Amino acid sequence: MDARVEHDRGLLRFLTCGSVDDGKSTLIGRLLFDTGHVFTDQVAALERDSQRYGTTGNDLDLALLVDGLEAEREQGITIDISHRYFSTPLRAFIIADTPGHEQYTRNMATAASQADAAILLVDARKGILTQTRRHATLCALMGIQHIVLAINKVDLVDYSEVIFEKLKADFNRFAISIGLAQAIPVPISARYGDNVVEPSAAMDWYRGPTLLEILEMIEIAEEGSTKPLRFSVQYVIRPHLDFRGFAGTVLSGTIQCGETIVTAPSGEPVQVRALHGADGPIAAASAGDAIVIELEGEYDLSRGQMLSASQNRPEIADQFSAHLVWMSAQTLLPGRGYLLRIGDHWAPASVTRIKHKIDVNTQAHVAANEIGLNDIAEVNIATQGPVAFDRYRDNRMTGSFILVDRVTHETAAAGMILHGLRRATNVHLHHHSIDREARALMKGQLPRCIWLTGLSGSGKSTIADALEKRLVALGKHTMLLDGDNMRHGLNRDLGFTDMDRVENIRRVGEVARLMTDAGLIVIASFISPFKAERALVRSLLPESEYFEIFVDVPLEECIKRDPKGLYVKAARGDIPNFTGINSPYEAPDNPDLTIDGLTMSVEEAVDVILTRLGLS
Repeated sequence: MDARVEHDRGLLRFLTCGSVDDGKSTLIGRLLFDTGHVFTDQVAALERDSQRYGTTGNDLDLALLVDGLEAEREQGITIDISHRYFSTPLRAFIIADTPGHEQYTRNMATAASQADAAILLVDARKGILTQTRRHATLCALMGIQHIVLAINKVDLVDYSEVIFEKLKADFNRFAISIGLAQAIPVPISARYGDNVVEPSAAMDWYRGPTLLEILEMIEIAEEGSTKPLRFSVQYVIRPHLDFRGFAGTVLSGTIQCGETIVTAPSGEPVQVRALHGADGPIAAASAGDAIVIELEGEYDLSRGQMLSASQNRPEIADQFSAHLVWMSAQTLLPGRGYLLRIGDHWAPASVTRIKHKIDVNTQAHVAANEIGLNDIAEVNIATQGPVAFDRYRDNRMTGSFILVDRVTHETAAAGMILHGLRRATNVHLHHHSIDREARALMKGQLPRCIWLTGLSGSGKSTIADALEKRLVALGKHTMLLDGDNMRHGLNRDLGFTDMDRVENIRRVGEVARLMTDAGLIVIASFISPFKAERALVRSLLPESEYFEIFVDVPLEECIKRDPKGLYVKAARGDIPNFTGINSPYEAPDNPDLTIDGLTMSVEEAVDVILTRLGLS
């Protein structure tokens, strides 16, 4: 079949999902094979691979057409997302084959964010499983309303109508609980092709369309151009002094030369002077078009800013509520800092509250203090500065975001915005006449935050105290922040869970920032066991003003010293969550200075610190 034919119904992007071994890859292989999209040389290769890797005896293992990774073939599972293209006289299709294993749920969520429809496979022998419900929940959260419920492997249950009807009813009850439109059910055997492309002779009780006919009939509303204008600036083009253009993609809506639009988040009105497409000037552009916009006048727009319709603007807020799909093995703790990306805009952000987790089996809202891998939760998020967004249900392009780990740079979560939180919209930064530079000049010193981290018993508090004495003797204005002292005052409401440790350091970091604003040299002595929180403190300050010192003493030596008797108590269970015993310490990878606490005396350590800071 010629893939270049004209298609009356346009392109359909869909994904296959469901639990592991439900036959997703086999189904895609069957669709490609039976629609004539497997060439002769591919068939020959498939025959060879089926003998080596296949799981279908002497038959062709069609799953191998999709599972291209060596590890996938050896294990008989899908690990990565695999995309395939095929077409019929009515429609063109792009398929995303997603992994069924729970550990690869993030791959499925990624594919779902781009899909118009989903085929949710169910093994007729196993029924509706937890991963089936998880994938269905993700489809609902990500706005996929076209769900095809493919009851697969009916050949292994004697093509039973009774089993098909039961599974259809089971799933529809669950679909109602998650607000999903009723799925279109179809009984299939992907291995033998029953009801995939051609009707099955073995199921005369089924009178409905084949799976392919269902896909061809799905109506996809062209919503992009009917939504309000949203344009994200990706790049500022300045080839010469007389031209300033803003390049990017029209996320939704339309834009025309001469119309007045607004910038976000400032809300400043601007007029479109000209539009440029790939082949030159154009009069208008719509959703999906990559263009360059020229504006009347000079405007200092940068990457990540949004241009929008003047009469239908995005919401602007620094707090919002969202559904979050957690994709990292590192547990989410409220208060921990991340980088949020929404469109092309990046902003520091943190989860301020976990409202609840969602039990994918029952849809019950479960109280939680943390979120783990593959959990789905409703949370509140705060960003450092206002961001422009829409509710996800109104605009998938501007209502979705990701959270990125500050330390590892991995994508930690995908989110869908529910609504803005307007509690703090009347709170604005007040700019003082006397700034941090003026205060520092008055004290005759460069403000700094000298951050000492290390295990309990490493000697960091002793070094910090001696360092402050030397600095005061040099005429410097200082303030020493110590972990124990802070917990007697500002942080006395906090315990020692991971979540409380995160909040403890967050508060200390804000105090240190305020004190450096006052022109002080701040010495902070804290175990601060997590890299993410130390990175957060660093991000609060100018790079030149943060100096991290790792007081490196092995755990065994710290236990021997045990100046406060804490390790003994922790070992017998009297102190839970004690760093080094039953709570981890993440040593710095690239501290500004490492002090060898085994071989270096306190005075030697202070000499080294002052020399490195240029204060000796």
